[in-house]
Amino acid sequence: MGYRIKVLLGCWFAVASAAAMYAASTAAISAAPVDAKTIADHLSSVKSMSGDFVQSGPNAERTRGRFFLQRPGKIRFNYAGQSGISVIADGKSLVVYNRKLKTSRLYALSKTPLKLLLDNKVDFSGNRVKSIRDDGAQVTVKLADRSTFGNSSISMVFDSKSLDLRRWSLTDEKGLTTTVTISNVKQGVRAPEGTFVIDYTANREFNTTTK
Repeated sequence: MGYRIKVLLGCWFAVASAAAMYAASTAAISAAPVDAKTIADHLSSVKSMSGDFVQSGPNAERTRGRFFLQRPGKIRFNYAGQSGISVIADGKSLVVYNRKLKTSRLYALSKTPLKLLLDNKVDFSGNRVKSIRDDGAQVTVKLADRSTFGNSSISMVFDSKSLDLRRWSLTDEKGLTTTVTISNVKQGVRAPEGTFVIDYTANREFNTTTK
């Protein structure tokens, strides 16, 4: 009798262990993080969108506004209130207008982390992907490309189920981080005519006369 009990217990333990291993394996498969390429392909498929945004700066300041995005390379932020700020990328350059301070700063889009967000074919591959983390509710992808824009980096946060973009954080070469959270997003929208136009002549004349 004792021998039979030992055999039965041994069989039960083996079955229980196998079931536990199977359950763990199944959980690991279902909880496996989505890969970076899948996220990049989904983001690339969104050719245009618009919505509201809240920007949180390194000094805890918060501003709101509306944004428009059109792939490749185009985005516009219209800041609400009295800030007088608008940011425009036309596919080649990015300009930051500040009507309140009467400043206008022009940058090559290829030298800013926003390029990674605005490329026609978003590329989350190679050494530019520094980390990817899936906590079950959202996926965070951190990217940097030292050869293109130095020590700046961008972290993008996506919904784990829909893979839709929720927010991104830009960290500059000084380590200062600005986070943009988007909401009320509509995809496949047509932006008003002139949304992404940069007046290069006005920008050049302004900076020439203010030096």
